[in-house]
Amino acid sequence: MKFRKLTGTHTGRIILAAVPVAVVSTLLMAGVANGAVPVSFSVSGSQFQISASKLDGTSFSQYAGVAPDTAGKPHQVAIANIGSASLSDLCQSVVTDTPLGKVGLLITAGGGGKPATATDLQIGMTDLKGESTFKNIRIGVDASTVNTSHKGSAGDFAQDADSVTIANLQQTAWSTQASVFTLTGMHVQLTDGSHGCF
Repeated sequence: MKFRKLTGTHTGRIILAAVPVAVVSTLLMAGVANGAVPVSFSVSGSQFQISASKLDGTSFSQYAGVAPDTAGKPHQVAIANIGSASLSDLCQSVVTDTPLGKVGLLITAGGGGKPATATDLQIGMTDLKGESTFKNIRIGVDASTVNTSHKGSAGDFAQDADSVTIANLQQTAWSTQASVFTLTGMHVQLTDGSHGCF
C-alpha cells in the first residue's frame, strides 16, 4: 500500500543527522495495532516524543520538507523514509492542554526481546538524538534521486543509505505514516502529562 509523501520544499535545505522510526503516533492514537494507516493527513498542533533502545532499518533516505496542519500552516521538518524497520523498547508520548489541565498519552511496545516492526515508514521530525551507523551512505545527493520509493524535490539536499542502525533513539516529530506497523505487547495509558519518553 502506498501513501502520499509529505510535501518537499526548497525552503531551508536542511539535514538533521539520521532519522527515526519509532513512529507510532497517528497509528496508535487511532487504536490500530496492526494494519494499514491513512494515506494522508494534516498534522495536529502538538509534536510528540518517540524513543527506542534500538532501531534497525533498511532502505533509508532523508531530506527537507513541510508538514501542513489543518489551518494550512506549514511546519518545516526533516523527512525520513525507511523501507522496513524493527524497534526495540518503543515509546511514544504526547501532552495536550485541556480545560481540565494537561493530559498525557504514553504508548509502549516492542519490549521483552520482541521488537515492533514497520514497513514503508515516513517521518516528519524536528529533532533526533542517538548513536547512528549507516551502510553505503551517500550524503549530498539530489533529493529527487534518492534510492527509496519516496523522493524529495529536485535540487534539494538529501542523503540515503542501504541500512541504518540507531541506538538510544530519542526523537521529536510532527508526523509519521506507515503501510503496516506491528506493535508487539502494546500498552496505552493516560498520564498527568508530567513526563514523557525522555
